[in-house]
Amino acid sequence: MSAPEHKIPQSVLVVIHAPNLDVLLIERAKQPGFWQSVTGSKDTLDEDWALTAIREVAEETGIAVGAPDVPHSALQDWALENIYEIYPVWRHRYAPGVTHNTERVFGLTVPRDTPITLAPREHTQHVWLPWQAAADRCFSPSNAEAILQLPQRLGQRLART
Repeated sequence: MSAPEHKIPQSVLVVIHAPNLDVLLIERAKQPGFWQSVTGSKDTLDEDWALTAIREVAEETGIAVGAPDVPHSALQDWALENIYEIYPVWRHRYAPGVTHNTERVFGLTVPRDTPITLAPREHTQHVWLPWQAAADRCFSPSNAEAILQLPQRLGQRLART
């Protein structure tokens, strides 16, 4: 299957974190100083949100969801969607007239010592930070807000288990 001509305005945001709530951030290669969690668009309109998240995590960090140390259950769909205006600098990637994106939020718990292998054309470096510091460093307001929800999201999940 060939890649779509334009990016699909549906993407995932995956907050990768260790059990102690340290959060993994990655710096964009083409925008130095722009720190973020894993993000990425669907490849096709019918691609499942979770499959998009798993694919993007693997592409951007080398983390394989489904591996023994990162089971599928480590990926949690927060059932949260943000709709935001696409930054003008990136609108050329989308079909003419597309100005907004729908972003589905996930959390992924991984061991703190999980090896990270960045896609060098996309990201130049990574850092683990305590959740509040990670939220402060994000350039994206929706990314920062998702990180700030992390303790509550984990508490809710732990309370159900």
